[in-house]
Amino acid sequence: MLRRRGAAEAGALFIKLDRLDGRAAVYGPAPQAEEMPEGVDRLFSKVHAGEWLEPQEAESRLKREIMFDPDLWIVEIEDRDGRIFVDLAA
Repeated sequence: MLRRRGAAEAGALFIKLDRLDGRAAVYGPAPQAEEMPEGVDRLFSKVHAGEWLEPQEAESRLKREIMFDPDLWIVEIEDRDGRIFVDLAA
């Protein structure tokens, strides 16, 4: 679900993954790599150290990101199996 519409031409994309069991994760743009894998337009990586956060911690992290970049976009994925459905940086 699209939770926040950012600037079409400049906004970074962040993803909150909610497992609906008290665990969540936040993903943001991965650092630029020299070469992207074939067929991949962008990569994402977790923006926090641990594997999972409490949902309110994830929300706090997103609020800090908005303060840094008010043009960002936020997509929220709810998946009990913790699938992110995007390409992740290695």
